[in-house]
Amino acid sequence: MSGDQDHSSISADAQDFVDMNIFEQILELDDEGSDREFSKELVFGFFEQAENTFDEIGHSLEERNLEKLLALGHFLKGSAAALGIYKVRDACEKIQHLAAGRDESGFEHIEREESLAKIRDILPTLKIDYKAAKDWLTTFFRPGEYVVTGTVQDGKSNYLEGAMLVGLYMFVALTF
Repeated sequence: MSGDQDHSSISADAQDFVDMNIFEQILELDDEGSDREFSKELVFGFFEQAENTFDEIGHSLEERNLEKLLALGHFLKGSAAALGIYKVRDACEKIQHLAAGRDESGFEHIEREESLAKIRDILPTLKIDYKAAKDWLTTFFRPGEYVVTGTVQDGKSNYLEGAMLVGLYMFVALTF
C-alpha cells in the first residue's frame, strides 16, 4: 500500500482503541489492492497470541510465579505496542513492574503478596480493554460482520447475553 492511500475508513473513535500513528504505519505495510491482508493477519494473529497469554497469566497467578508473569507481561506489552493497542500495552507494563516487585510506576518496591494481588486486580480491566480494542479492530477489518459484545462482569463475557444479541440482530435484519 502506498503512503498516499486513503485511510478515510478509519472511524473517529479509533483513538479510543489504537494509537493512530502506529496503526496507520501498519496499514501502510499492506500491498496496494490486497484488501489489507498483511495488516489483518498481524492483528488477528495478535488476538490469538493475546488470548493464549491471558490463559498463561491466569495459570501463572495460580502458581504464584512472578518470574513467568514478568515475562508474559513483557511479551504481550511488546506485541500490543507494535500494533498501537495502547491500553493493553500500558496494563501489561504495569503487570511487568508488579511482577518485578515494583509498584505500577516501576519505582517503589512492593512485597510479593501485594504484587500478586495487584496483578489479579489489573487482569479484568486488561481483558475488558483488550475486548474493546478487538471489537473495534474486527469491525475495521471485517466491516459488515456483527461484533457481539455481552456485558462483562469480573472480566468474563456473558455469552448467553451475547447469543441473545445475535438473535435480536437476526430478527431485526429479517424483519426490516
